[in-house]
Amino acid sequence: MATTKLLSDAEVERIPAVKAVFDDIRATRKSDFVNNFWRGLANDPASLKRVWEQLKAVMVADSAIDPLTKEMIYIAVSTANGCSYCVHSHAAAARAKGMTEEQHSELVSIIGLAGQTNHLVTAMQIPLDPQFEVK
Repeated sequence: MATTKLLSDAEVERIPAVKAVFDDIRATRKSDFVNNFWRGLANDPASLKRVWEQLKAVMVADSAIDPLTKEMIYIAVSTANGCSYCVHSHAAAARAKGMTEEQHSELVSIIGLAGQTNHLVTAMQIPLDPQFEVK
């Protein structure tokens, strides 16, 4: 259950700043669907706009990292942060961008291995190798 109200389309229509962001979300994604994350964040129009603009700058804009890889990174970070909602939404986005079941399985294996080795290094407090430092 949400800890904040999820604004309906009717409520969004009455808040011009929120409606503008929702219209941009729909246009950018070429879909009428606006997910619950944005509906909850819409309670704070300034934060809604700021976070949407950040997301577009990182996830939508052309960059050196392709869109599918960006989504897979988002899944990995969301897993590490324990955000089930984000794991689900970005897995759906990754699948829409072409992620196969084989890629998803491999991604899950990498996430699991990274988590395990990260915990081992942290538990043993292994010092950084000088060769890994940027000079």
